[in-house]
Amino acid sequence: MTRFDYIIVGAGSAGSVLANRLSATPGTKVLLLEAGGKDSHSMVKIPMGFSKLLGDERSVWYYPVGPFGPAGTVEHWVRGKMLGGSSSVNGMVYNRGARTDYDTLEKLGNPGWGWDTMLPVFRQMEDHELGASPERGAGGPLHVSIVQDRNPLTQRVITAAQQHGLRHVEDFNTSDDERIGYTTATIKKGQRFSAARAFLHPVTSRPNLTVGTDAEVTKVIIEHGRAVGVTVRRKGQEHVFRARREVILSAGSLASTKLLQLSGIGPAEVLKSAGVNVLVDSPNVGGRMLEHRCFKLQYRLNQNLGYNRSLSTPLAQAITGAKYLLNHKGPLSGSAFNAIGFFKADPEAERPDAQILIGPFSQAPTDAGQEPALERQPGVSALGFVLRPTSEGNLHITSADPSAPMAITPNYFQSDYDRRTGAALFRKMREIFETGPIADIIDHESEPGPGTRTDEEILNDALEHGHCGYHAVGTAGMGPNDDDVVDSELRVRGVEGLRVVDCSVMPTMVSGNLNGPIMAMAWRAADLILDRG
Repeated sequence: MTRFDYIIVGAGSAGSVLANRLSATPGTKVLLLEAGGKDSHSMVKIPMGFSKLLGDERSVWYYPVGPFGPAGTVEHWVRGKMLGGSSSVNGMVYNRGARTDYDTLEKLGNPGWGWDTMLPVFRQMEDHELGASPERGAGGPLHVSIVQDRNPLTQRVITAAQQHGLRHVEDFNTSDDERIGYTTATIKKGQRFSAARAFLHPVTSRPNLTVGTDAEVTKVIIEHGRAVGVTVRRKGQEHVFRARREVILSAGSLASTKLLQLSGIGPAEVLKSAGVNVLVDSPNVGGRMLEHRCFKLQYRLNQNLGYNRSLSTPLAQAITGAKYLLNHKGPLSGSAFNAIGFFKADPEAERPDAQILIGPFSQAPTDAGQEPALERQPGVSALGFVLRPTSEGNLHITSADPSAPMAITPNYFQSDYDRRTGAALFRKMREIFETGPIADIIDHESEPGPGTRTDEEILNDALEHGHCGYHAVGTAGMGPNDDDVVDSELRVRGVEGLRVVDCSVMPTMVSGNLNGPIMAMAWRAADLILDRG
């Protein structure tokens, strides 16, 4: 039995940051456990190589979800299964969220998470290619860049969006108004810059940091009301590791929540039904889940622009890949979407309530668990989602067996706000593509098609043919009340020596993609853990 000061469960975006910062003190022994393997797959460093990884069960976890919606849709939520977690397989979009998002956390009773606290954290963490400014950082461990492949197809969409009031900006993280720009991404010199590359790999030689891969944590060991260690399943063997100070769950909104429930922390009726002894009746573990539902819009073009011809066949992929290997440029060197915009679906909204992501390509139909593929004919696509949805879903274990799947209920579009804003944002997306100069090269709308017109038709199409945002939050939300899962320092109520540091602690949705925000929150959490105020 081996003892450490801190045991971190999950080597993803949050866990990599925590491992870096907690092990910076030489006398502090840190164990970082990752259920997946190393991030050595050849496709990890290639930004657009994530499409290959998403179809490989050795690289990602598949969480079955559904059925939901009128069509009884079933989908899989995908999460990274290697060092770096989802930051090693995601679209690399770097979005910090808005000032109001963080100030809202404080207003909800969580001191120390407001924008005046978090902006300095972002600036310390960032190494932005545009250089330091009052709004961004340079010289930090996380490299951030602006998409370099500024193809004419994407530029046409940006120009059209400007005619609808979206201001063109170079760095969309430096303002919170309606805006559009080329994507800010965790990419350096045409290669993915994951959380593992930024925070973990530079410090793995520290003698006080132990990193264990292929190590699935199955339970938090709780003795006399205190978390004292974890049980780990590795290569068919069970191991026990003990923590002198804290166990920190950073496995993500799905896996951390599952682990809490397997360890006896959660809604009593859920735990009893699954055959788990109730140690802490915490009714909101797995509840209050918020997730983005993406509306999908695709068009066929009348000109050969975009990426389809370069990436849709094995031969084309080989040629494009060979060119990439020469200079790390071209279609494979960018993020999943070349441009991003924030706008008001409701003109009376106080701030942007919707996000659009623009890709100079169009996707071919694929089944769950398959590698994403592109159409052969030229096309352009966009995804859009309600930035701060209010419909709450839930997830819970179905058995005391850690291998058993969870029951995940997303409850998309249950609130009037989500339904109203969702339909309005989709119409705004259409308006942009019906405006020159992008409208000049469109042959027809291929998905969902011009026949989808009413609010109900728009929402139902998003449920049946849209996408999960992979941005689940709230399943272990922080707050000041007794029924909030963690307090403002991310300590689990009812158990000493146990924290959660990942997206599950966010009680509200940050406006946009979550990889950047959770790395910054983990940086801040390290200060709290080390009692630096």
